Amino acid sequence: MSVIRKIIPKTRPYCTCVLVAAGSSQRMGRDKLSALLEGEPVLAHSLAVLEQCPCIDEVVIVTRAERIPEVAELCRDYGFEKTVRIVCGGETRTASALNGLTEMNRRTEIAAIHDAARPLVTVQLMEEVVAAAAKYLAAAPAIPVKDTIKQHDENNVVTGTPDRSTLSAVQTPQAFHADLIKGALTRALRDGKSYTDDCAAVEAMGVEVHLTAGSEENIKLTTPMDFALAAAILQERERRA
Repeated sequence: MSVIRKIIPKTRPYCTCVLVAAGSSQRMGRDKLSALLEGEPVLAHSLAVLEQCPCIDEVVIVTRAERIPEVAELCRDYGFEKTVRIVCGGETRTASALNGLTEMNRRTEIAAIHDAARPLVTVQLMEEVVAAAAKYLAAAPAIPVKDTIKQHDENNVVTGTPDRSTLSAVQTPQAFHADLIKGALTRALRDGKSYTDDCAAVEAMGVEVHLTAGSEENIKLTTPMDFALAAAILQERERRA
């Protein structure tokens, strides 16, 4: 008996998310990714969003060498099935991100890089960035700058006031065509460059980065005060649900 197989057309690119969790948490004074946020580890919150996101096919976690067993255990305990590899970070953010990118599936067309310390990212924000990267090569979420920004010299003397309407605060996840970002970070390390923002590496190659709508709730946990704000945001989301 012949079997008629339904061919499902490809509707989106294969996407790997590199979750960067290799920071030292110096400003926090403790390991912020294992700290509890509303009863669950911060890292678990970040991974849960990626697990729910339809546009993410696999996750590569980059962390410190001594934390690899702990992170692996967390993934097993929570049943995170998209996490395919847990790798050791590098000496810089750029090196850590590249370590994760080298472990991508060969099928990967879009690579997203996300800070594990941004556990309040939403599925919608993630999907919009990935879709923009598929269209424009490189994309990142951003929010308008509210405060007036001052430029200053080494003596803290103001040297200029940029037009606030042209400024945005960029967030993660940042997404790129996979070969583009891997090549850009490889070049950055070769040239001795270290970026705190992955977009800067492709900008240095003359590639335009498309900005999508960020979220004021997509905060990065850096200080103890950020934990209090994050808890309040989660409580409000629960109330609205």
